[in-house]
Amino acid sequence: MDTNQNGIIENYNHSTRIFFLLGAIAGLIVLLGSLSDLVIGFTMGGSLTSLSQTAVGRFEQFHSNWLLGLYNMDMLNVCTTLIMIPAFYGIYTAHRKIGNPLALFSLIIFIIGTAYFITNNTALAMLDLSRKYFTASTPGDKILFSAAGTELLVRGAHGGLGSFLGFFLLSISELLLSFVMLFGKIFSRVNAIIGIIGVSFLLIYSIIITFVPSAQSLAVIFAAPGGILAMIWIFMFSLKLFYLSGRKFYI
Repeated sequence: MDTNQNGIIENYNHSTRIFFLLGAIAGLIVLLGSLSDLVIGFTMGGSLTSLSQTAVGRFEQFHSNWLLGLYNMDMLNVCTTLIMIPAFYGIYTAHRKIGNPLALFSLIIFIIGTAYFITNNTALAMLDLSRKYFTASTPGDKILFSAAGTELLVRGAHGGLGSFLGFFLLSISELLLSFVMLFGKIFSRVNAIIGIIGVSFLLIYSIIITFVPSAQSLAVIFAAPGGILAMIWIFMFSLKLFYLSGRKFYI
């Protein structure tokens, strides 16, 4: 640990360092969630191209594997986005003393994006409808539940217009935060640049699957490296938050 870095740590009081520790732990939990996302996608049929776009098809998936059904309706992303809040707050706090207003702005955008993303997610509602669909006693009830499921898909399906704004706001906030890290000289430039590239790739992926659904195979080209770079970004800033909390990890 060099003298300059010791000086940076000494700028923060004990309560602030606790926030850094919580942010680091949250970042590592999100990293585990992101790794789980990759494993599920490759091993359990989480491919967007093979996913049913009808309510009844989704009901059948929930009926056969409700966990996979929740995954395909972005429930894992909802959980990791919520858990990411302490990590974002920790990065914002690290830059607060140097007076960078962009750090606060990126945090606000992230909170707004998180709120929008969660309130528009329909995973649990689809799970409930699927159970009602398969226990319905009349064809009329099945038609009613199917229609309700179609509305929920329009509102919250992954790759749909209804969920795009949430992904867009979250991606913009992550991009802004990466630029804050780049010029703030608290986190490493490598960490910031990896974040900028990774989040940009994931944003391109979201734009393609939303507005050019016929090019989903092209979107995967951006999703794979973007996801890997984003995980490296999270891992690096989590270790730095551990370091700022008074621990010995630093990248």
